[in-house]
Amino acid sequence: MDELREIAARIAPDPRLEPYLAKVRERAYAVTDAEVQALKDAGVNEDEIFEQTVAVAIREGLRRFDAAERVIG
Repeated sequence: MDELREIAARIAPDPRLEPYLAKVRERAYAVTDAEVQALKDAGVNEDEIFEQTVAVAIREGLRRFDAAERVIG
């Protein structure tokens, strides 16, 4: 899991995507194709959207895992 943390940490969140990334962190299930298209229309390429999405999802998943481990632990 440490390797996963390191990989996700190397990808700094892009401030231009902050509202989108916040939504991914808080309720990824609600992200729409239209929101992703709006990012593309604003000049963000698909690879960057994908990389940012995966990195923030991993970081949030690990944050939640760590919180659960502290409670259980």
